[in-house]
Amino acid sequence: MIILPAIDLKEGRCVRLEQGLMDKDTVYNNNPGAQARLWQEQGGELLHIVDLDGAFAGVPKNKEAIKAIVEAIDIPSELGGGIRDLQTIEAYLELGIDRVILGTVAKENPALVEEACKKFPGQIVVGIDAKDGLVAVRGWADVTEKKATEMAKEMEGFGVEAIIYTDIARDGMMQGPNIEATKNLAESINIPVIASGGLSTLDDIRRLMAIESFGVTGVITGKAIYSGAIDLREAVALTKGEIK
Repeated sequence: MIILPAIDLKEGRCVRLEQGLMDKDTVYNNNPGAQARLWQEQGGELLHIVDLDGAFAGVPKNKEAIKAIVEAIDIPSELGGGIRDLQTIEAYLELGIDRVILGTVAKENPALVEEACKKFPGQIVVGIDAKDGLVAVRGWADVTEKKATEMAKEMEGFGVEAIIYTDIARDGMMQGPNIEATKNLAESINIPVIASGGLSTLDDIRRLMAIESFGVTGVITGKAIYSGAIDLREAVALTKGEIK
């Protein structure tokens, strides 16, 4: 299992939100490139970037900050938020992002996911955000009737590289990830699942490592490493078996 440190961008700065609410943000760093370098130095193996303004606007909004991040690091990166067409996917991949995350558009236009997987194999990840097992879209503003497991199976059929699964009731709340829901989703498909939302202690990582055999291959952490609740170096050491 790998740890994916997160950088969430709002107006060019690194922030964290509570439960996806744009007015409940905490600014952690005004220099995204420096923050990305720090996470790399502390052992991050894959950087998870979210363009929050883009997620809400439906179009990319933090290109300069994203460019600064890519130029600052050597580790691979993935990016989501406001990516709704093939041109945007291509532009970000050309910029140096290693894989893009499709969220809202994956629910509303599955054909685009299928086309993107054919055009950019191995570089398309789908983010499934759920509340009570049902898919939420548009920056979590709308909860749909579609089951997260059902959507995950559909995306697997298109050839996506991985699923990022977020329980939105827990995101940014430091209450621990939803282990049961994450395990159920991972069990229902044969592609990797990355857990997201609520990570707050090393024990949470241990609990996720216990379901790694079901296909949970990574976990995203944001608020916990920014606030110091989790030391990124320690978290990485734990996943590598260097500490218990």
